[in-house]
Amino acid sequence: MQDVASLVTQAREGRPRAVARLISLVEGASPQLREVMAALAPLAGNAYVVGLTGSPGVGKSTCTSALVTAYRRQGKRVGVLAVDPSSPFSGGALLGDRVRMSDHASDPGVYIRSMATRGHLGGLAWAAPQAIRVLDAAGCDVVLVETVGVGQSEVEIASQADTSVVLLAPGMGDGIQAAKAGILEIGDVYVVNKADRDGADATARELNHMLGLGESRGPGDWRPPIVKTVAAREEGIDEVVEALEKHRAWMEERGVLAERRLARASREVETIAVTALRERIADLHGDRRLSALAERIVAGDLDPYRAADSLVEGLTEG
Repeated sequence: MQDVASLVTQAREGRPRAVARLISLVEGASPQLREVMAALAPLAGNAYVVGLTGSPGVGKSTCTSALVTAYRRQGKRVGVLAVDPSSPFSGGALLGDRVRMSDHASDPGVYIRSMATRGHLGGLAWAAPQAIRVLDAAGCDVVLVETVGVGQSEVEIASQADTSVVLLAPGMGDGIQAAKAGILEIGDVYVVNKADRDGADATARELNHMLGLGESRGPGDWRPPIVKTVAAREEGIDEVVEALEKHRAWMEERGVLAERRLARASREVETIAVTALRERIADLHGDRRLSALAERIVAGDLDPYRAADSLVEGLTEG
């Protein structure tokens, strides 16, 4: 058993091994998870959480690394949660070495952690909300969450980040992809990366046109900016940081940031409650109560909805 209080104290002091152990407790759904979350709750709530998403190959890791450099120049502590596809053999993160962020490996002001999706849909790992809280409580000023390459439904990052950055690149059909994936609805800042390639201006124009078509904003509402970057050379990254800070200021001024964090906490509680109920239902397989309800359904004495209501009532009362 880990000494949770000691780990939390060490994490606050910036010791990476303590942060790693806390996140491992989260990922492994440790029996100490409740104790960890109770200890972290009063310490979290200060970090600015930025989500980065986009199609595979647009340069998310390179852009994330460049943002880390920019924030470190400002003297801010940065946490990076890089969510990778899972290995079909080990279940671990396929890109867990984070070779593209190796420049920051020796920086004590940066903590980088890879997490595997482990089959969880939405582009994030199921433990991402708790891992974000660990980095937040450990004193990170900014937490960057890089998702796996998104397809047509994997846009869950919008529900976990304060600000969502959507990356696109020229020559990848990203205009059509953006329309299909629903990322026109989730982006707070759009980045056209690899802007030194042919077609970057056309991609930015197409994106701007699509944003205009779907626009139903009133006076004073946030209009997502489009920033062109060459992240590999750190070109345009300062403009991305500026756009992020403007969005944060706009959210704080209008109370949107507090609303987003409240909604995030509500979803987290709901997910934990539903997971607990699902586990209790799974324990009923072979249980006489479930068999009795099934027999009544087959006999026509009970419909499945009333049976389910009866089962839920029994579980919640128990």
